[in-house]
Amino acid sequence: MASSPCGGGGNFDCGLEIQTRSVEQTLIPLVSQITTLINHKDKLKKTEKTLRAIQRVGQAVSVAVGRFVAVGEAIAAENEDLKDEMGLACFEARRAGTAIAQLTDVSGVEQCEGDGRSTVFSDRTGMVKAARMLLSSVTKVLVLADCIVIKQIISSRNKVMVTLEQLERVSTFQEFVQIFSHFGNEMVDFAHLTGDRQNDLKDEKKRARMAAARAVLEKCTMMLLTASKTCLRHPDCESARINKEAVFQRMRLALEQVIKIVTDTRSSGETKALPVSIYAGIKDFKVKVEALRDSLYCVSCEAVAAQLESLMEKTEDFTDSAYTSHEQRETIIQLFQIIRHETQQLINTWRQAQTLKAKGATEAMELSILKTSQIVSDLRRELHKVAVGRATELLKLHSDHLVLQALKASGGDGNLEAVADYAGTLTEHKEQLLENCRLLCHISGTEPLEITCIHAEETFRVIGPQIISAAQTLALHPTSKIAKENLDVFCEAWESQLCDMAILLKEINDVFEGRRSDKKTYLSLPRPGKHSVNLKAVKATKLDAEEQTTIAKLGLELCLLTSDVDSEVERWDEQDHEMVRLCQIMSSMAYSMYLFTRGEGLLKTTLDLFHQAEVLSDQGLHLCSILHTLSTQVLDEDRMLIISETEKLAASCQQLQVCAKSPVQGKSAIFQKVDSSIQNTKGILTVVVYLLPICNKLIRKCKSERSCLSSPQHWREKQLSTPVSKETLNGKGSNGFGVKSLEQHMANLTFLESK
Repeated sequence: MASSPCGGGGNFDCGLEIQTRSVEQTLIPLVSQITTLINHKDKLKKTEKTLRAIQRVGQAVSVAVGRFVAVGEAIAAENEDLKDEMGLACFEARRAGTAIAQLTDVSGVEQCEGDGRSTVFSDRTGMVKAARMLLSSVTKVLVLADCIVIKQIISSRNKVMVTLEQLERVSTFQEFVQIFSHFGNEMVDFAHLTGDRQNDLKDEKKRARMAAARAVLEKCTMMLLTASKTCLRHPDCESARINKEAVFQRMRLALEQVIKIVTDTRSSGETKALPVSIYAGIKDFKVKVEALRDSLYCVSCEAVAAQLESLMEKTEDFTDSAYTSHEQRETIIQLFQIIRHETQQLINTWRQAQTLKAKGATEAMELSILKTSQIVSDLRRELHKVAVGRATELLKLHSDHLVLQALKASGGDGNLEAVADYAGTLTEHKEQLLENCRLLCHISGTEPLEITCIHAEETFRVIGPQIISAAQTLALHPTSKIAKENLDVFCEAWESQLCDMAILLKEINDVFEGRRSDKKTYLSLPRPGKHSVNLKAVKATKLDAEEQTTIAKLGLELCLLTSDVDSEVERWDEQDHEMVRLCQIMSSMAYSMYLFTRGEGLLKTTLDLFHQAEVLSDQGLHLCSILHTLSTQVLDEDRMLIISETEKLAASCQQLQVCAKSPVQGKSAIFQKVDSSIQNTKGILTVVVYLLPICNKLIRKCKSERSCLSSPQHWREKQLSTPVSKETLNGKGSNGFGVKSLEQHMANLTFLESK
């Protein structure tokens, strides 16, 4: 229940739950205006200025309510099932708006009061009552309108489900091509509706669950295409049938998950909450222990001891793991023995303080609290080190994808025995990744990241067997191009999940080190009357499902580069330096462009993307001027390096600017322009990543040796970070992934049908 639409005043309980930011943000100005009206002083001086201000606010509220109600009534007319409820809410809102307008009509306040007419001064109770009615009715209209959005998502899901069932039953290529084309259009609509909903949800856990479900649908669309084609090409192949059924089942579960999120319902089998992680357990344990400073009776000794034992059980996931080294296992066990000892000491001093009827923690007890809290923090640090270290090793181990390559080669050779051997190796790798996802979930630090870890675990669990069944199909039909293509798609999905895991690992580290794990999105959308050339030249469109799939690898590479920029920026001593500020803005802009490639974020159309690219290039050219100034203040060798990289940056910015401003027509040309914009942005960030540590070093060097740099702020000293490697600059070090475009797969259908 939402006691207040914007969390401010508990006096305005609307009795409705507000789940989206759009509804909340719509209510904030109204709450502000009404608060202004009812929070005046009882003995306010009735000056001309005061009276005009009150009347102006009252009229503004009344006019806004009138417009709002008109929209609500139009919505009611279009939605028969909500017509009566919406109509009543609109009627109450109009009546409350009229009452507020009458109460704030204080142009002749003395005459009004002489005539017995109520005003905001004489009838404050009436004003509060009208304000409550207005907020309640307006909130109800907004929530009812939000119900219509939910109905649209459900309706879209139902269409997808019907077409999905049709696809599952097709028996000819011609029928499959027709239905899949229809299915693709429905999935695009569903993706846009759910993407907007995901961005609008207030609850971070729901947003994370929605993101996980949408990621499954995005990747499964490609798998469904190739798995279905393989089944049609080899209808008697059991492994092909198993492969296909697993994809359809996963899509159905993801579609159901989306509906549970938007309707906020759980089935009887899904009533369980997230399992309590070690991080959450440690946090709660420390809160209980440190609360003893204020009250000796806020919790029982037995409760603290029981929670400690519960923590001990959870750490068994680390100590019982076959992949935890002997030294790490011994360290964890030793730390827990110390925690148990210190906690017992705390309980002893605690009981002594209670016996003495002390009002607060004694000196001995305070010391025990400090020791217990510190050693628990040490345990958390060690567990984080174990989980993250293991994840890093696994990502490095799997970066060459040798097992996937071996499965492809063995399948292509028709060697079922070799496929079985490599399938065993992949299964072992899968089990290692599953266990590591569970460990990462324990130390992730936030519930949204825990959900992402659970999603990663489930993805590896499902895709592993699917790769094996696809490889078995290829081994049985080694000359089949579609069977080979199908295996490629599932292998690419595995590779993409490894890449997602690398991003997840960075976010977990960010939380552990106290940095924000969520990146701010920088939005600079076109406004009416501005950027008119672009508005006329390019039609505002959205990327469809196949275009998003095609550009997925490029978008992810851009995302990884923004993470590199953020990491380098954080190493700077002067966080308010102009170069740091510009790089942060450019990184945020680039991240918004990455979200666009996934159908998420605040950039909704290609027009938004091109304008964002144009603004980013302007910021890049501004950075070039700062770099030029820096080059005049360093030694010759360093000067040449800065000038050389600045020229590269300027060239990339100019290319991006030309690309963003160039007029294009047609779906293919627009997509090519999107691709070029992302490519050019990648080029800009690559130079920025390379320059940031170099400039940081030169600035500190010049400060310490000559104190000659003309920075607007004082330079401070800090140890220089390691420069980015050439592999990273060339994109070789990233775990990028690529999934072939739907267009290519659809084109192959004609060929297969003829066979």
